[in-house]
Amino acid sequence: MTPQERTLDLPTHRVGLLEWEGPTPQAPLVVALHGYPDTAWTWRRVAPLLVEAGYRVVAPFQRGYAPSAIPADGDYSVRALADDAVALHAALGGDERALLVGHDWGALAATTVASRAAQPYRAIAALAVPPLAHVQPSRDVLGAWSAAMLRQPFRSWYIAVNQVPGLTERVFARMVARLWAWWSPGYDAREDLALLAQAVPDRAHERAVVSYYRAIVPGLREAMGPPQHPLLYLHGARDGCLDPRIVPVVTARMPAGRVHAVPDAGHFLELEQPDAVAGHLLRYWEELP
Repeated sequence: MTPQERTLDLPTHRVGLLEWEGPTPQAPLVVALHGYPDTAWTWRRVAPLLVEAGYRVVAPFQRGYAPSAIPADGDYSVRALADDAVALHAALGGDERALLVGHDWGALAATTVASRAAQPYRAIAALAVPPLAHVQPSRDVLGAWSAAMLRQPFRSWYIAVNQVPGLTERVFARMVARLWAWWSPGYDAREDLALLAQAVPDRAHERAVVSYYRAIVPGLREAMGPPQHPLLYLHGARDGCLDPRIVPVVTARMPAGRVHAVPDAGHFLELEQPDAVAGHLLRYWEELP
């Protein structure tokens, strides 16, 4: 199923979109956000399954990823990403049935939306990065938290690299290829890396993409707020980015049945196990009151 490629204007910048049309014009909207180092094409295997189940799926290229514009305001904070997700709901004609799902940075944007008292989505799902409020240490989960976090610095070295202006841009292509290999062991990422090269074609776009990490402080307080709306969390059982041992910590802090480790999947679980991911999303949405 081939998506339609189009653009629309948000208040801050022009956004490129992939749209998988629903079976009817009245199909509920799903907005699907990608992360780093990835593109809207990350949803190409899950979206058709959701369309078959009766949904319309729209995946934007996040700000700074072509064909979306590099925003004139230079704002790459998670707050700005969450604002984009809210603006997309209105721009795409979403209603009270609309759903939001995000992976990686898209998950951070989605859980930030979930932390807001007022937001337009019926329910929200996050993949690979949990709500930040649910990964803080406390006595009841200290053992599981320590098992995950003591090893995490060895997985998160790329964050420090991305802080150094000029360095990341020089090594961008080599670094992102290694990240895909380490984060989703055994997955053939050649197609995804080619799509990423199209979305990040030059130094200006490379600078935009890594600026997410350089703008991590603005909006962080809001991003750490607890979810106030229905939320599902999925994590690859072989994730090489965020240690899967964080899953019990998140599970202890969310409603029963709202956290799932996806077997035989690394960080890019929506590409590696699309049937499982789509199945969890559809069951979650069907169980909503």
